[in-house]
Amino acid sequence: MSRIVGLLVIVTLCATGATCTRAQGWQHVGNVQDVEKRNDGVVLKTGAAKIEITFFRPGIVRVRVGPSGTFPQNASWAVIQGAKSPVVMIKDSKEEVLIADNEAVVRVKKNPLLINFEDLQGNTTLADEPSLPMAWNGERVRVWKQMPLLENYYGLGDHPGTLNRRNRAFTLWNTDSYAFQESTDPIYKSIPFFIGLRQGTAYGVFFDNAYRTNFDFGLESPFYYTFGSEGGEINYYYFAGPDPKKIVQRFVDMVGHTPLPPYWSLGFQQSRYSYYPEARVYEVAKTFREKKIPLDALYLDIDYQQGYAPFTVNRAYFPHFEQMIGDLSKQGIHTVLITDLHIKHDPDNHGYFPYESGAKADAFVKKADGSLYVAPVWPGPAVFPDFTLSRVREWWGTLYKDFVGMGVSGFWNDMNEPAVFETPTKTMPLNNRHRLDDGTTLPHPAVHNVFGMQNVRATHDGLLKLRPNERPFVLTRAAYAGTQRYAATWTGDNISTWNHIRMSTPIMLNMGLSGYPLVGSDIGGFAGSPPADLLTRWLELGVFNPIYRDHTGKGSQNQEPWENTPDQEATRKQYIELRYRLLPYIYTAMEETSRTGTPLMRPIFLEYPQLTDFYTDERDFLFGRDLLVEPVVTEMIDAEELKFPTGTWYDFRSPAKFTEKEQVTTRPRLDEVPLFVRAGAIVPMQPVIQSTSEIPVGSLELRIYPGDDCRGSLYQDDGHTLNYESGEFLRVTYSCAVSAETVTVSSKVETAGYTPWWSEVDAKIFGASSAPKEVRIGDQKVSDWQYDDAEKAVVIHIKDARKDWSAMVRY
Repeated sequence: MSRIVGLLVIVTLCATGATCTRAQGWQHVGNVQDVEKRNDGVVLKTGAAKIEITFFRPGIVRVRVGPSGTFPQNASWAVIQGAKSPVVMIKDSKEEVLIADNEAVVRVKKNPLLINFEDLQGNTTLADEPSLPMAWNGERVRVWKQMPLLENYYGLGDHPGTLNRRNRAFTLWNTDSYAFQESTDPIYKSIPFFIGLRQGTAYGVFFDNAYRTNFDFGLESPFYYTFGSEGGEINYYYFAGPDPKKIVQRFVDMVGHTPLPPYWSLGFQQSRYSYYPEARVYEVAKTFREKKIPLDALYLDIDYQQGYAPFTVNRAYFPHFEQMIGDLSKQGIHTVLITDLHIKHDPDNHGYFPYESGAKADAFVKKADGSLYVAPVWPGPAVFPDFTLSRVREWWGTLYKDFVGMGVSGFWNDMNEPAVFETPTKTMPLNNRHRLDDGTTLPHPAVHNVFGMQNVRATHDGLLKLRPNERPFVLTRAAYAGTQRYAATWTGDNISTWNHIRMSTPIMLNMGLSGYPLVGSDIGGFAGSPPADLLTRWLELGVFNPIYRDHTGKGSQNQEPWENTPDQEATRKQYIELRYRLLPYIYTAMEETSRTGTPLMRPIFLEYPQLTDFYTDERDFLFGRDLLVEPVVTEMIDAEELKFPTGTWYDFRSPAKFTEKEQVTTRPRLDEVPLFVRAGAIVPMQPVIQSTSEIPVGSLELRIYPGDDCRGSLYQDDGHTLNYESGEFLRVTYSCAVSAETVTVSSKVETAGYTPWWSEVDAKIFGASSAPKEVRIGDQKVSDWQYDDAEKAVVIHIKDARKDWSAMVRY
């Protein structure tokens, strides 16, 4: 159907009284009557309304609508303010207003007011739907945009289902969604940011509105998409491309970066609801160490608490709680405690400090009539801190003092949508009021989607005050845009099914594209018990997730790696060990993430936006820039096809190499995960350790895969303090040059502010069809090398590797 016919259908529907936005009381913006120029953009008048179009930063345009001619206070829970606005070019003519900087152009048509975004070559990247200008209806606001036929959409946080959001609609309203399915909507997080991608060209949109919002990418009409909310304002940002990676970086620059996490949090984590009594905790830790299966963290769920009251300890279950924390620490095992945000309502028992101190500080959420809001959660009747107040956040942070003093390493803020029991909405009443520092209040709908964010903000900031030079580790279930500044996250209460392992990858990829890179899923599934093969496959996949946590619910079978058969245990151990061998590569990539926002786990199109075949690929992904993961997420009845991006890709476990032109099918054994390395990659690895507290024994291994754009890097620091912010880190860059007869590998120390555990390097150069004729380190011919015919690799031992060096192989 042509676009003209589609518009005629819309007009016909309006004329016949069928559903039509113009017939439902919407008031659309009209013709531009006045243009007020500013250094950063324009303010347009249309009737009583004003529309502000400004460049927030280079390549980022902000659009705001004030229906009554005024704009609310310029505040955001997500956006980091303070950036200097650019000076832009403005050209006002009879028909349109043109606003531009060096990276983007905004073309505003005046009659009626329509906003089109263009690149510097004049190509339209995003345009208003001509028949449906921006509009409001009472408290509701809405925007309509043209939807080109080949355009695809990604982001919006943790909604299940397909990677591509096209032809689906979504609601953003943080919701406790136990055992969610593909069609469940909404679930735990609200991140109103998405990327549009068409034939290699991308743009981004962030609708900064914390009310219940919704996005419709083609269900209402095949010709436009639409987004809006039930309150707040039209306040959205356009991000110029054309590179999708650049858009993610710009968005993260705006809403905040994920801090470099503690090194231990990238190791293997074991959890369940619940490990108790303390003898069971000791047993699990002992078994990991006896079986030499690496482990860095054990989680304690709500059963460690007295009556499920946060910040308490059940001394019947854990009589030596403090000693247990210390004993685990001595084994290199960090303890993570759950601390839900609800506080037990306990006015008659004068011994529960969180309630007593919170009540004295007037810290809890109130109902519309000003009385205390009390509702049932895990401890029974509970109250909820008013995290929108800075003084309440500061109070909350102090509650961690005793646990921090015991040596607890991390904290898990669950149930923070906020979840409430025995209510049809699963949350608190919409007419509850939340107080702000300026003395005003907001209704719950204005705060609901940021409540969990402010909860983990309070936890994160409180831990920094209690341990000023230690990186906090906080895990959250609920989030809004920008929550990555304070906490890692996971995908919520999933199910032990093959469908859920398959769904986990597109959810995490979209989280990374939404600016939230430090994410994992409940490996093995939270609800139910996985078949043995499923648990093995999930533990294999988890190696390549940013957060690697095995977690299950009450009533399920044991889900530790040694369950089921010895063969299953051996395979799981092998892959957990692979995670630890890859930690130098993973930590280096996470440091890049903390600086740039580029996620560790990324869809293939993020690096190869021109390859449209990968726009809907939900199985395969890149782990960092150089590792291609094609995991098994089905029961493997039929052989599956392997697909490769542009260039040559080395098999991680064999000498085989593949290109995008090859047709390859595979039926991997249970102990096999198709894993490939980009030709041109240099991947640092280390010997197996049992935890990140253990110093590896041996040399750093550099795996060199000769090819175009041959490079790699290594970042290391002490792994737990903030000293890296003052230069106490090591950064090494590696490169290789390839000719017909030689491969030369070079190492350059960029920053030497930290002394690593290694002093020697084994440089392993792949793709060698025969033993070399000559090997040199610097100018010296050496004999300290080996040729591995099975792997087709040359290994050169570099003894003094903490300084700059080069090595050459001649064939």
